[in-house]
Amino acid sequence: MREALFVKQNATKWEQYESMQSSSPDELADRFIAITDDLAYAKTFYPKSKTTAYLNGLAARLHQSIYRNKREKRGRFITFWKQELPLLFKKHEKPLLYAFLFFIIFCLMGALSAKYDDTFVRLIMGDGYVNMTNQNIENGDPFGVYKKMDAFEMFFYIAINNIWVSFVAFVLGVFFSVGTVYMLIRNGIMLGSFQYYFFSKGLGWDSVLVIWIHGTLEISAIVIAGAAGLVLGNSILFPKTYSRMDSFRQGAKDGLKIVIGLIPIFIIAAFLEGYVTRHTSMPAWVSCSILATSLAFIIWYVIIYPNRLHQSITLSSANGTENRI
Repeated sequence: MREALFVKQNATKWEQYESMQSSSPDELADRFIAITDDLAYAKTFYPKSKTTAYLNGLAARLHQSIYRNKREKRGRFITFWKQELPLLFKKHEKPLLYAFLFFIIFCLMGALSAKYDDTFVRLIMGDGYVNMTNQNIENGDPFGVYKKMDAFEMFFYIAINNIWVSFVAFVLGVFFSVGTVYMLIRNGIMLGSFQYYFFSKGLGWDSVLVIWIHGTLEISAIVIAGAAGLVLGNSILFPKTYSRMDSFRQGAKDGLKIVIGLIPIFIIAAFLEGYVTRHTSMPAWVSCSILATSLAFIIWYVIIYPNRLHQSITLSSANGTENRI
């Protein structure tokens, strides 16, 4: 499409959006999404034009209008979980994919290292943990580690620790994403070697049924926290048409919101680890049901729902534009 035609088709909408005569957070969010879609199109086909510069400025003003510090309505909490967080997942789907790929690759590297080096698991997990697990296996209770601590104490400790780890993974992104990638590498190698250890003992399927009851949510949330760190780091490395400081501020806000959004997931995972995983002899169908439900939730909330929500908002915005025309 020629630039002149593109401008003609959207000029009325842009003029209305520029006036910003709306106090509705939902309406402002709809406008912001529509403008960012137009901006992405303009950057692709008219990267150095005045139209692109204009849309970039308009998007920045809309963003500030939405996120400036102000008194929030009572429904703000619900809106965050129902719209804002899913739309952030959609907006930053590439960092999410990169974080996932980094993690999977280094999980495989950890498993291969453990397979070809008998000392690798001890190097990663520590002699104390390996010796204790070997003793538990000899005693016929290979996952006894989950029964040693009081359920509430375990729940509280694990929840706090995982939330802390997620914030560290996010903050380390300020070092041009390198710090976050290091955290993904470290946790990926640890998980890969840890999981291979049980497979090498003939306990692979049993370990999946026990460990992944809580691990599905916990590991998924750590990967997403890594994506938040990449959002922060990439905002410094690739400011695009924004100033580096403006890009950093936006990346920091988006990444922090993602990490905060993970807190309930970590709490649920910690609850499962503290109160459910310790029942290592539960029927396989119960374990599979919990695992499958957790995985389905992550896939739906992080991938499927954000895409459907984005399509719905975009379609509604387009229909509104057509009606005005």
